[in-house]
Amino acid sequence: MKKFSLVEFSVDHPKLIVFLSVIVTFLFLTQFPKIKTDTNPKNMLPAASDVRVWNDEVDRTFGLYEDMIVLGVTNEQGIFNKDILGKISRVTEEILKIKGVALRDVNGFSTITNVTDEQGTLRVAPLMPEAPKTEEEIAALKKQLFGNSLFVNRIISEDGKTTAIYVPLEKGANGKEVADQIRKIIAKEKGSEKYYIAGDPVARDTFGSEMFKLMAIFAPIAGGVMLFVRYLMFRDFFLSITLMMDALMSIVWSMGLLIGLGFPVHIMSSMAPVFLMAIATDSIHIFNEFYFRYKEKKDKRAAILATMDAVGRPVRYTALATTAAFAVLLFMNIVPVKVFGGLIAFGTVALRILSFSFIPAMFTFVKEKNIANIAEGEDAHLSKTSLFLRKLAGYGTHRPKATILIGFIVFVVSVVGITRIKVNNNMVEWFKPNSEIRVADREVNRALGGTSLGYIVAVSDEDDFIKNPETMKYLEGLQRHIEKLTFVGKTFSVVDYLKRINRVLHNDDPKYDIVPAEKNTIGQYLFLFSMSAKPSDLDNVVDPSFKAANIWVQMKTWDARAMQSVIASVNEYKKLHPIALELKPAGTAYFNLVWNHEVLWDMVRGFILALIVVFLILALDFRSAKWAIVGYAPLLFTIVVIYGVVGFIGKDFDMPISVLSCLSLGMAVDFAIHFISRFRQRLASMPETDVTEALLWTAVRPGKGILRNAILFAASFAVMLFAPLTPYITVGAFIVSMMLLSAAMTIIYIPALVTLMQNQLFKKDTHGLLVKPAKTR
Repeated sequence: MKKFSLVEFSVDHPKLIVFLSVIVTFLFLTQFPKIKTDTNPKNMLPAASDVRVWNDEVDRTFGLYEDMIVLGVTNEQGIFNKDILGKISRVTEEILKIKGVALRDVNGFSTITNVTDEQGTLRVAPLMPEAPKTEEEIAALKKQLFGNSLFVNRIISEDGKTTAIYVPLEKGANGKEVADQIRKIIAKEKGSEKYYIAGDPVARDTFGSEMFKLMAIFAPIAGGVMLFVRYLMFRDFFLSITLMMDALMSIVWSMGLLIGLGFPVHIMSSMAPVFLMAIATDSIHIFNEFYFRYKEKKDKRAAILATMDAVGRPVRYTALATTAAFAVLLFMNIVPVKVFGGLIAFGTVALRILSFSFIPAMFTFVKEKNIANIAEGEDAHLSKTSLFLRKLAGYGTHRPKATILIGFIVFVVSVVGITRIKVNNNMVEWFKPNSEIRVADREVNRALGGTSLGYIVAVSDEDDFIKNPETMKYLEGLQRHIEKLTFVGKTFSVVDYLKRINRVLHNDDPKYDIVPAEKNTIGQYLFLFSMSAKPSDLDNVVDPSFKAANIWVQMKTWDARAMQSVIASVNEYKKLHPIALELKPAGTAYFNLVWNHEVLWDMVRGFILALIVVFLILALDFRSAKWAIVGYAPLLFTIVVIYGVVGFIGKDFDMPISVLSCLSLGMAVDFAIHFISRFRQRLASMPETDVTEALLWTAVRPGKGILRNAILFAASFAVMLFAPLTPYITVGAFIVSMMLLSAAMTIIYIPALVTLMQNQLFKKDTHGLLVKPAKTR
């Protein structure tokens, strides 16, 4: 009984195959209305992860909010005038009306608690309940602001030109939506002042919103460029559309499955269409070979079957290698990383099914006259592209030692560059330097304590331990130690409230701006304060039992490394000054640090595992570890050079770059599999051909498919260089360089390695002659 062939069935029943492909695509498409999005990096980690559980506990203990927007107001002539102060009062009043704002705890001139003395009695009231109307009132406000260390660099800059309104958000509120409402409020205020809206939720939710808009814009543009370049290559619009349909169907199948299974589209999974378009370009090898085969066979059906017979094995193994490279992510710890890996793995399998069914079926609809016209241009000996590829491969074939030596030097230099790579993540820097988000963050950080907020929680086993004068002095010393870090702009804790109370109750004498000497006095002061202040004022810095205290740390950068330095500083201080307190980091900045470490290193672990799996697949395909090493060389070279450049240019190793690791692995190995498989096929089918001529033939004919693949993909994703978000620019730049470098390394270095390792790669007969490999299917 004849073995079933999907290719033959598709060629014999093309209309049925196309109909079934469209039906399946439509079924997956019906899931799209159920789409849910999630752009919160917090959800990259499981809800039961240590950092999320701890941060939630800290938020509950100290009455804190997960998200905080900072509205900066700057006036070069100073903010101490009736006009500006009136605007600040009105803006604050309107902000309190925005849905999603935790209005009880908004802090600015109009709402922040001010501790003063009134005839020997502690007075706690809002700093500016209404805007000053006279110069005397303005002068009094200015004196109160600069006379209170709690305010300086928090709500008032040292030069008096900038203030801030801190806007905490209720759980579930969208930072971009709240920021948009604030923009509407400040748009009504006309004057010389400038407003800056900053904070993690603004950057995070704005990025999420822009991310989906960009995918909606750039995916079609990239597809259009891919279509245009494919048409320029073959001058066949119908088959150019076929390649695009192949890619689009795999995207719809994959995203439909993701949505249908109930997974939200996260930052990583939103990049799936980009990756699947990249992987779909591997089908160009089928088109490339088809025209050569038609020129030889002069029969469409025979040419299709011969094409799939020639490229079928490398196409299957490239699919297996790419699927495995992403499937290993299923074994990682981070759920979105698992989902992303599974999504791309499924999409790759879908692409290969379509490569052996939909594409052969579509070939049958093309008129033979059109195929013949295109095939005439596919001359392996006369075309400029073929001559260029022959010359390129000839360098590696005829000068193998020089080629390997140059490559080794570049490799070593690149390794040096890799040692300079710094692992970091900063979502604010995912926007361009002149973007509203970056400008706002930069200006607020320049003038005030900082928009990035972390906590250091001091925990004791003893009730009222925090009330001890020694503990208070310890916390004060810790704050001063942390503030030595250049990027830390402000810290405050229960100590600052205590010192302020002590001072105002002693006629505002600066010499009493210290921690009281008696525990009972401390307890009385804090009790008085709690009776008059907003509940959150004291709750935010100490727990009800006084077993734990919370130090707020404002930083002028969202770099994950910054919080790491704060933790190191805390550990250093604790080592120098031992005490019965456990000091633990918390807050958004701490979460970003852990998230950065967990997600990025999860991707790195997955990448290393993928390297191992891909090598095993190469060994399985070539039935030889030696041939696997040859195929591995351009892959490894490409990856090392690209990441060496990352190190030398000072680009942080962040999430977008880590995601590109898997793509670079998949695409580089694809080229090697096609080259070596077709080279070995050539030797097996043409015994009289020597190794050198077979290498040059491979570079000219299958190599043309490799070059076309690289150019097609690089051209398509060059459009991402014009994106407003830097991760997309990074992806575009890396893909362009990666594809072109991978193709060049495959065509130059595999011939060099094969030429140099002939005695190791080929067996010898009893006469000492090389034995050509047997043909594999």
